[in-house]
Amino acid sequence: MINIAVLGYGTVGSGVVKVLETNREKIDKKAGVPIRVKYVLDLRDFPGDPIQEKIVHDYNVILNDPEIKIVVEVMGGLKPAYEFTKAALEAGKSVCTSNKELVAEHGSDLLDLAREKNVNYLFEASCGGGIPVIRPLNSSLTAEDIDEVSGILNGTTNYILSEMTEKGSDFDDALKEAQELGYAERNPEADVEGYDACRKIAILSSLAFGKTVKYNTIHTEGITKITPEDITFAKKADMAVKLLASANKTVEEDGSENFYAMVAPFLVRHGHPLYNINGVFNAVFVHGNMLGDSLFYGSGAGSLPTASAVVGDVVDAVRHLQRTLFVFWDSEELKLSDNGTAVRPFFIRVPADKKDEAAKLFDAEMVIECPEIPEEAGIITASMQENDFMKKCDEIHYVISSIRVNV
Repeated sequence: MINIAVLGYGTVGSGVVKVLETNREKIDKKAGVPIRVKYVLDLRDFPGDPIQEKIVHDYNVILNDPEIKIVVEVMGGLKPAYEFTKAALEAGKSVCTSNKELVAEHGSDLLDLAREKNVNYLFEASCGGGIPVIRPLNSSLTAEDIDEVSGILNGTTNYILSEMTEKGSDFDDALKEAQELGYAERNPEADVEGYDACRKIAILSSLAFGKTVKYNTIHTEGITKITPEDITFAKKADMAVKLLASANKTVEEDGSENFYAMVAPFLVRHGHPLYNINGVFNAVFVHGNMLGDSLFYGSGAGSLPTASAVVGDVVDAVRHLQRTLFVFWDSEELKLSDNGTAVRPFFIRVPADKKDEAAKLFDAEMVIECPEIPEEAGIITASMQENDFMKKCDEIHYVISSIRVNV
C-alpha cells in the first residue's frame, strides 16, 4: 500500500479525496498497488466529515512520516506551498500539484531538486484543469519540433466572452452573471486581466521550448476593454473574440529563432480549432513540424476535473517510485523577442467617414460594414509588424478600438 498526504482540503483537495474514494478499485488496479490518503493538512477542522480523522494541522507530521511517499499540494499560492513542496522533495517524497502560481515561479528549480532526490514533481493539473496536455507535451510529442502552443486557458473569461457573443451582453453584465453562477471570483482580477492565463502559458511554453519562460516577461492584456461593438463586428467577419494565451517560434532566413509569448484578446477565424471553444471550457492548440495541428479540449477548472488530473499524476508517481520521470524543462531562461516585431493582421474600428482612408492606409484585407452600427466601419488590416501598426494608429488618431487577429 502507498500512503499519501493531501495539503489543503478546499475545492481541489476535497475533489482529490473524492476521486480516490469513488474510483478506488480502478485506480488501485492501474497503479498496481492500493493508494490511500493517510493525512490531510488544513488549518480547519471538519466535524462530522469522515475526513476529520485524517486531519492534521502540523506539516511536520507528514514530513517526518516515512510511510508518506507522495504529497499532493493543492493549497494554491506561493506561501507556504513553496516551502512545503521543497521540504517534501528534499525528504525524498514525490509531489503532485495543481498550483500554477508555484509551477510558473519555481517549476524548473523544483524539477531539478526532484531529479537530485530521485523523486518526481508532477503538475498536470496546473494548466487546463482536467485537460491532459502536459504529459503529451513531455512524452507523446517529444519527436516534434513545436513552433506554437496557444490556447483558451481561463474558463471565466471564455464564459464572459461567450455570453457577450451569444446574448449581446456588455462586459459588466456578463461578469456579474459569471459571479452569480460561481464561474468568477468575487475579485475576478486574476482572470479578467489575464494573469491566470499568463502563468499557464509560461508553463506550457517552457515545456514546449525546453527553457524557462518567466511569466513576468510575457505581455499580458485582459478582456475588460472588449465591447459589444467589437463582438458585433467580429461576428460580421465570421470571427470570434477569444482571450488567447499564445507562444510561438519563428525562424529567420539565417536560421536564427525568435520566440514570442503573449496573453491578449484575439479575433479567431472561423475554421480555426479554437473558434468553437465556448463557455467555461478550455482548449490548448499545439502545432508541430511533423504532426501539424493538434487540439486538447475539456473542462479547464472545477473540483473533480482538476482533481482527476492530480490523481492521474499520483498514479504516475506510484508507478515510478525511486525513478524520476524526465521533464524537458531547463532552468536557463528563454529570452523572448520584442512583441513589437511580431507580424500579424489587426482588426480596427473607425468612423464610417474614415473607412476608405483607413482601408488604404492599412492595406485592408477586409472591410466590414455593420447595419447595426452605421456610424462605424471595421477593417482587417494586412499582416504587419505590431510596431508599424501602432505607429499608423498614432498618426491618424481616429481608431476607436483594435484587436489582434490570430493567424
